[in-house]
Amino acid sequence: MPRNRRKNMANGNSHHNNESDDDTSNDNASVYSCQSETLNDGYNNNNNTDGDSSQAENGSGFEKYEEKLLQAIENASDKSLQTRINAFQVINETLVHHYIPDFIDDRKMTLMDAIEKSIKKGKGAEQAWAARIIPLLVIQLEGAQEINGMMNVLKPVLLATAQDGSASYDARAKCCMALGLLNFLGTDDIGDLLPLMKTFEGIFSGSYLKGDSSPSSANADAASLHSAALSAWALLLTQIPSGDLVSLVNGNNHMIPSVNKLVGMLQSPHLDVRMIAGETIALILESGRSHDESFLEDELGDLIEATQKLATDAHKYRAKRDRKVQRATFRDVHRYLEEDISPEISIKFGKETLLLDTWSLHHQYICLRNALGFGMNVHLSENEFLRDVLDLGAKMDEIERSQKVAKAEKKFINAAAFKARTISRGKNRDKRSAVVN
Repeated sequence: MPRNRRKNMANGNSHHNNESDDDTSNDNASVYSCQSETLNDGYNNNNNTDGDSSQAENGSGFEKYEEKLLQAIENASDKSLQTRINAFQVINETLVHHYIPDFIDDRKMTLMDAIEKSIKKGKGAEQAWAARIIPLLVIQLEGAQEINGMMNVLKPVLLATAQDGSASYDARAKCCMALGLLNFLGTDDIGDLLPLMKTFEGIFSGSYLKGDSSPSSANADAASLHSAALSAWALLLTQIPSGDLVSLVNGNNHMIPSVNKLVGMLQSPHLDVRMIAGETIALILESGRSHDESFLEDELGDLIEATQKLATDAHKYRAKRDRKVQRATFRDVHRYLEEDISPEISIKFGKETLLLDTWSLHHQYICLRNALGFGMNVHLSENEFLRDVLDLGAKMDEIERSQKVAKAEKKFINAAAFKARTISRGKNRDKRSAVVN
């Protein structure tokens, strides 16, 4: 897959504005400002006025975390279970907070081998932590060949664990998330995506309505797995061309679950299942409408009614926070279904702003943020691959550097023109002097 291919398949484009943090383009838009919790390792420490001392601190900080990461990579293959888990936690934290593609590229085979063994032979927490590292590796690597290599090695073990009923729910959920991001970032072949989406459906179908139309009785842990599988399914959906999606839905070939099944998931007793089901319905409508304005017109009335109930839900048996989050989410979904207006969310980082103005782009961002956590700001600023996926353009330092070069060139041209003009005027003055004499 070309690394510079943009991932917005639902005709949604992000908007990149170079502005100060004090500027806001839309006072009514929601603003998520995720502050990065990078370690004080000297990377962003500019308070020291002594240049030599600052460089020394930066160097020592880099060497400190590099040495820690090297030790963690070595410990990832240790015989002790707890040592391996601790090692994966350190690797995860480092890859979240630092963009180090060259460092990782030299050690990717060692990491992939340790991850594969832990997912294949490990249990519970070890499998979950190993699977969490996979999306971070993909985001760090540069080149389609490296990603394809990862998919060939890790996709089989992730698939096997995700479908393994004896594995823990948390490990299976992390494998679903890893599979979703790995394939989202690594392939755009619909022939590869559809079978995987069918596998995800086989997992989250546990939250479909029962045969008697009663809600699923899945427990909280199982519901977390179902929501992770549906989220991964929706992420791959953003890769399906709109025309193909409409054909699959209208063709009734069971490759895409019916919207009625997803509406049934809105009755789940678990908030995370209800929310991802609602957002997925909006995603399907958004993609289909971009190709056919009358897409799912017959089902629209029932969809609007179901989302309106959740947008105004005031049942006291739900937690107060759950009611608040649910109403906020389904107000956006209901408004989109009824008025075709997508929510706009502004993400501020540094002097830049990323505007999420489609359901497709919003879901892609959420999945990436779930993988990167509080390190999202670091990667939005530094990671060229992630900036390309979200259509952010060149890094700010490159833009500023080009502006400085342009300014220097202009200054050089002006200086050369000034010199030539001075020489010319000097010659004219000499001629005038000779005539007078």
